[in-house]
Amino acid sequence: MSKDRKTTELEEGWEYMQNGITKLKGILDGSLEQFSSEEYMMLYTTIYNMCTQKPPNDYSQQLYDKYREAFQVYINSTVLPSIREKHDEFMLRELVKRWVNHKIMVRWLSRFFNYLDRYFIARRSLPPLNEVGLSCFRDLVYQEVHSQAKDAVLDVIGKERDGEQIDRALLKNVLDIYVEIGMSHMDHYANDFEAHMLQGTGAYYSVKAANWIREDSCPDYMIKAEEYLKRERERVSHYLHSSSETKLVEKVQHELLVVNANQLLEKEHSGVRALLRDDKVDDLSRMFRLYHKVTRGLEPVSNVFKQHITAEGTALLQQAEDAASSQAANGGVQEQVLIRKIIELHDKYMTYVTDCFQNHTLFHKAMKEAFEIFCNKTVAGSSSAELLATFCDTILRKGGSEKLSDEAIEETLEKVSLQRI
Repeated sequence: MSKDRKTTELEEGWEYMQNGITKLKGILDGSLEQFSSEEYMMLYTTIYNMCTQKPPNDYSQQLYDKYREAFQVYINSTVLPSIREKHDEFMLRELVKRWVNHKIMVRWLSRFFNYLDRYFIARRSLPPLNEVGLSCFRDLVYQEVHSQAKDAVLDVIGKERDGEQIDRALLKNVLDIYVEIGMSHMDHYANDFEAHMLQGTGAYYSVKAANWIREDSCPDYMIKAEEYLKRERERVSHYLHSSSETKLVEKVQHELLVVNANQLLEKEHSGVRALLRDDKVDDLSRMFRLYHKVTRGLEPVSNVFKQHITAEGTALLQQAEDAASSQAANGGVQEQVLIRKIIELHDKYMTYVTDCFQNHTLFHKAMKEAFEIFCNKTVAGSSSAELLATFCDTILRKGGSEKLSDEAIEETLEKVSLQRI
């Protein structure tokens, strides 16, 4: 540094910097061209000179304060009035525009004042220039408008939920402000937006569920629930923060699948029992997809599955009991018919377990317990163990009443053994 360098007084140097800041505002408003390299270097050098002069002409602290004041003046004179005069989506657009401009302004002024960041601020452990600039927007703009912005965003989300086309990019940009303003902390997004969004979501789907449960069949209700859950996940991918996905989905699942679970699953003509009775494989598969994501959501489904199999198996035993009473002479044939029907029943519902319920252990357990219940009953004075022994003996000796081939005999015995009927 030259010993003959002229001392730059605070007022003189700051007047030059204010001219640069005024041009920057013009650039942000689109009325002026970018800084030339010569202009940039002169602004940087002015700050450098004012920070490297010997006391009492080292104006580092004063420039640090004036850096903050520059943002405060601009925000109060230009930014806030422009936002206050607009409402709803127009206010959101203005807020996004001003936030984008503010970040550009922070970036440029931080470059001009870079020497402060590298030396004065570092030595004093003061907040860096970028943080100071962003905190000005947070304290003066965000604190005033975040509640109004939140209401406007939730109103737009409500419109989308009701089928209207919306500007998703706008919502993404607004919600990014809630995230970025926290400067690596999610408190503002979580407390000022997300909590209200989740509360509104719960209220919205509570009304939806009340209408659907009254008007729709169980399959139709589940089709709607699956579609709306898909839409909520899409909302996260388009404009909500990724951290909202689990909480949002759980809120929707609670209102649509948990609150009305008993009413839905026990609907007289379309609930779980009706779906099993009518072999509605697609609907049962959808029910599994929905409820396996809900804590303990599959338990009532598996309980009905168990009760249904138990009832069908018990009905087979009763038929065999009645047939044995009226056709005592053909007892051996009736025993074979019963065991074969039980095997067919087992095959049928094992397909349900593997295809509809994705081999979930809860349904394997339900099926096992159901067969244990009715297979431990007696038929015409014989236990299931005795009937099985007789059936296997008959199959081995002469292939049963159907005169089975060796391969068919082996397959039948394997089913009896593996399925433990």
